[in-house]
Amino acid sequence: MTDARESAGPNGETPARHAPGTPCWVSLMVHGLASTEEFYGALFGWEFRPGPQQLGPYVRALLDGREVAGLGQLPPDRQLPIAWTPYFASRNADLTAETVRSRGGTIGVGPLDASDAGRLAICSDPSGAVFGIWQAAEHLGTAVSGVPGTPAWNELLTFESASVAKFYQTVFGYEEEPVVSADFDYVTLLRGGRPVAGIHGLGQALPRDQGPHWVTYFEVADVDDALDHLVHLGGQVLKPAHDTAHGRVATVADPEGARFALLQRKR
Repeated sequence: MTDARESAGPNGETPARHAPGTPCWVSLMVHGLASTEEFYGALFGWEFRPGPQQLGPYVRALLDGREVAGLGQLPPDRQLPIAWTPYFASRNADLTAETVRSRGGTIGVGPLDASDAGRLAICSDPSGAVFGIWQAAEHLGTAVSGVPGTPAWNELLTFESASVAKFYQTVFGYEEEPVVSADFDYVTLLRGGRPVAGIHGLGQALPRDQGPHWVTYFEVADVDDALDHLVHLGGQVLKPAHDTAHGRVATVADPEGARFALLQRKR
């Protein structure tokens, strides 16, 4: 993680519509929806209300009445990886999906309409990491950021950054800001000069049981307190809290194994 600058305004409000290429939503598909709601509700203070049901039971998580993330239930016969998936804003999901295909990515779901909320596609980049495309209609995406309980950053863990960064640059029009270092492979993706996501090349250190995957960072007020709470709720600490240039960070998993990170920003 090299940067997690918030996109919110001074009161934590995001713009009415997310600019193309910016992370606009995160969603998690699980087997036990009710128990997952209980876990994240207790951890982040989320409340829930029903969302589009095109892909099965689905709820939107709210913080103080504003939407921050989505949770859905997998069909019983689908043994897919349980993982948080970031969605990137697009003005035309079909065109973006076609660009994904033409650049070596794959489309797993869609493009399809999610009721009146918008149009989506679920894709994989050439390395196999899963991400989503969201063309907003009634549902604009995450409505608040920069406060505890909200997504703060998305980072792709992969084998090497350069070729994968070119893929995302072509699909979403990013600028690239690589770290110049012989032993640290990292590229920050920017839109309009603002960091929006990162790509971290881990080489052979990438866990084989995971493969390339996106990790969502959620902001918390106190990461050590949040870890204690998470373990009490049945979660697991994968990488203990440690200090970075951008704040205190820990990598964790929920009771179904979905990995994510907690970030306590420097004040």
